[in-house]
Amino acid sequence: MFKLNLKIAWRNLWKNKGYTFINILGLSIGMASCILIFIFIRYQMSFDEGFKNEDKIYRVVSTWDYADGNQFSSQGVPLPLTPAMRNDFSPYIEKISAIQQSAGLIKIKDAAGKERLKTIESVFYLEPDFFEIFNYNWLSGNYNSLTDPGNVVISKEMANKFFGDWKNALGKSINFDGKINYTVSGVIDDVAENNSIPLKIMLPYKSFKDRNMTNWGSVGSNSETYIKLKSNVNIETLAGPLKSFLKKYYVENAPGKEGHLFQPLTDIHYNEKFGNFSGRIMPKKQLWGLAVIGFFLMVTASINFINLATAQAVSRSKEVGVRKVMGSQRSQLVTQFLTETLTIVLISLLIGSVLTEIALPGMQSLFDSKISFSIFQHPIILVFMLLLVVFVSLLAGFYPAVVMSGFNPALAIKNKISANTGGLGLRKILVVVQFAITVTLIIGTLVILQQMKYIREQPLGFNPTAIAMVDLPNDSLTTQRFATFKTQLKQVPGVEEVSFCRTAPSSQNNNGSSFSYNGGKDADFQVNTKNADEDYLKTFDLKLVAGRNLVKSDTINEYLVNETLLKKLNVRNPNEAIGKMISMGGMKAPIVGVIQDFKNKSLHENIDPILIGALKPRFFYAAIKLNSKQMLGTMKTVEKIWQNTFPESVYNESFLNEEINNYYQGEKIMGTLFKVFAGVIIFISFIGLFGLISFVATQRTKEVAIRKVLGASTIELVKMLNGSFLLMVFIANLVAWPLAYLFVSRWLSGFAYRIDISIWPFALAMLISMAITLITVSIRSYKAAVANTIDALKYE
Repeated sequence: MFKLNLKIAWRNLWKNKGYTFINILGLSIGMASCILIFIFIRYQMSFDEGFKNEDKIYRVVSTWDYADGNQFSSQGVPLPLTPAMRNDFSPYIEKISAIQQSAGLIKIKDAAGKERLKTIESVFYLEPDFFEIFNYNWLSGNYNSLTDPGNVVISKEMANKFFGDWKNALGKSINFDGKINYTVSGVIDDVAENNSIPLKIMLPYKSFKDRNMTNWGSVGSNSETYIKLKSNVNIETLAGPLKSFLKKYYVENAPGKEGHLFQPLTDIHYNEKFGNFSGRIMPKKQLWGLAVIGFFLMVTASINFINLATAQAVSRSKEVGVRKVMGSQRSQLVTQFLTETLTIVLISLLIGSVLTEIALPGMQSLFDSKISFSIFQHPIILVFMLLLVVFVSLLAGFYPAVVMSGFNPALAIKNKISANTGGLGLRKILVVVQFAITVTLIIGTLVILQQMKYIREQPLGFNPTAIAMVDLPNDSLTTQRFATFKTQLKQVPGVEEVSFCRTAPSSQNNNGSSFSYNGGKDADFQVNTKNADEDYLKTFDLKLVAGRNLVKSDTINEYLVNETLLKKLNVRNPNEAIGKMISMGGMKAPIVGVIQDFKNKSLHENIDPILIGALKPRFFYAAIKLNSKQMLGTMKTVEKIWQNTFPESVYNESFLNEEINNYYQGEKIMGTLFKVFAGVIIFISFIGLFGLISFVATQRTKEVAIRKVLGASTIELVKMLNGSFLLMVFIANLVAWPLAYLFVSRWLSGFAYRIDISIWPFALAMLISMAITLITVSIRSYKAAVANTIDALKYE
């Protein structure tokens, strides 16, 4: 029976080649888009999975609540927290481990003692207990070796890079930062890309030294702590002990109320509030957004199928009537029509899979992720594709099958089935739904593009153009060469200014500290501290509004502040702040200048209160302002000078403009996806519209011919056929506007600096949808209107 149904289905599909092509084209593009979206969501949802007892693993994070309503969060914790928590929470936690991220110069020597390799690498200091919380695959050695401060564990990738073959790595020596030689005591298999802790080089935590090891008031995002709960303990059980812990170790009268939270391992990849070591964050709301877009894509393609299938119902009425007279049951007819739908869907899936393979490299490039379409490696993709086939077959095929199988056989054989059979009203509703989705995406795309343009044109308060940020080695020996390095750089023709600093004015690496102003008590907010030399203002074109610039110094003996800091201190006149003392971290220094506000973070966030002072040991970059016309040649000269000055280290550079653009990588991705998928939905919608108007025009061929005989003009006939479609698209716009407004207003609320929602994206979306509808429908209408009337009427 199935073979017979398949043969009949194939015959009918081949008979209506045009409509079959439209359905397959729309469904294959929609299914390819859905598969791409699914494999990306699957990849993102796989982060930090596969660890034993992962539901018992938590990261300790920090929060601060201030009297002015501000709240600060950090993935980091104070350095003394881990030993204190190991002691105080011992009844509840099975294991606890500190992990500290750092980076430095790695040197590898050959057997003769000659330097063979020199590279800058990220490293992690961690405790052996870390590997009892997370179960990694060990290729050689074991984690207990990290109890010895002279050992190092490396990944297979690093072992192959350093020693040619990981099997030769054990017992070999690695020099870190020119100070300590570590012996390789273990090799782990490469950590998967979908991991929030990209372990490659692991040093013993015992070898980590920092002046804040006992300081509860200092928190850096490089210091994390992980815990693993005992099997019989729930995280809610820790609420009471945590309160006691905070009361025991934190001063209650501090300006900000310190706190800690236990963040589940499964939340780390998705939570924008805290961040992680990999720098990869994908908020779940964005994944849900992509899933909704994928759903709408399939709904749009399925609507095409339903509209065309129900519109064709009248032309198949005789077939249904004859089969019913011959004894076919309604269930058999439903099965027959569903078989036709399934055939189209399976063909579409095959074509969609090919389109997915073609589009996959672009998707990988957009997301900078190794997304795989291997159904053998990820069987869940095959399951999704099968479910997609079932879902689309039922969604697109069930209603037309029920309509056509329900025809009265007597009326069907006599050709008495109305052209409106199959729900003319429903077809209109489906067209409205289809175009409401399309218009919503068009509006969303226009607003995203407008907001991104606003971000690009928003004045930052400084000039990031043609500024190279060159890494500086900053140990006690190399800092003595800074002055010589700067002097040589300033003699290069294409170099306009040079400044040594900890960070650029706008940076994702920010440090917050408590402070007091003019001898008063600590302020009820934190200040963002930056370290820079006397050329910082000139290099970045920062403007003074009061006082003077910093004088040349290697230590902090005076400060510059920004306008926001004074506003928060209720100092209205910037000149009043000049000479006032700032106390912070046991040091006092006067304010000598006030800088005009500049955007120190992304435009998602407000401007921080900022304090700038010179501190040579904290100069991590040389900011080099270049002549934009000579950049390429100048940077080659800069690199040569750098290598001559710091031959023992490794040169690295980046450009500030590129770093600032990276703040909005998520928005760029969403903008690109909206443009692509809005284009896909527009295409699917309008090929469906073309198919529908083609069928309507065919059904009304005799009516058009009679009207022409009676004197109707071509324009009048085109208007007659166009009218209902334009009205449906107009109604779709009215439905889409409030939905689109809710979406874009919510998306824009994530920016501290954003555009006002104006009428023009809505008006332009209406204009685009109406114009394309008019063009699409008019082309087919005109063809019907100019057809030879004799051909239409000669058999009447």
